Amino acid sequence: MRGLTILVPTDDRVRFRAALSLACAQAALGGRVRLFCQEEAASLLIDRPDLDQTTLIDRGLPTIPDLIAAAHDVGVVLMVCQTGLSAAALIPERLYDGVEPGGLVGVLATLDDDRLVVA
Repeated sequence: MRGLTILVPTDDRVRFRAALSLACAQAALGGRVRLFCQEEAASLLIDRPDLDQTTLIDRGLPTIPDLIAAAHDVGVVLMVCQTGLSAAALIPERLYDGVEPGGLVGVLATLDDDRLVVA
C-alpha cells in the first residue's frame, strides 16, 4: 500500500480533525502515514483541550486530543514545522508526546511514493 503524507498549512481545527481522521483510517488499513503541521498549524499540536470540546463531546465526536491519541496508537507520525514553532514562540515541551520536529525539505526528501495531500 502506498503511504500518505498529509500537509496541514493552517490552524483550522475542523480541517485538522479531518486530517487526523484520514491519517488514522490510512494507518488502520496498514499504510504508512505522516502528518506535517506547517507554520501556523504548529499551534494545533500544543497539548491542550480542543476549543470545540463541549460541542464535540455532546455530539459524540472525537476531540483533537482524542484523535491525536488514536493517531499515536495506530502509528501515525506527527511532525511539526520548526519555523512554525519559532514564529509562534512555541516551546517543544508544550507539544503532544511523540511529535517530531522537521521541515518541508525533509518531508519531501523522504516522500518516496507517498501520496501528498494538503488538508
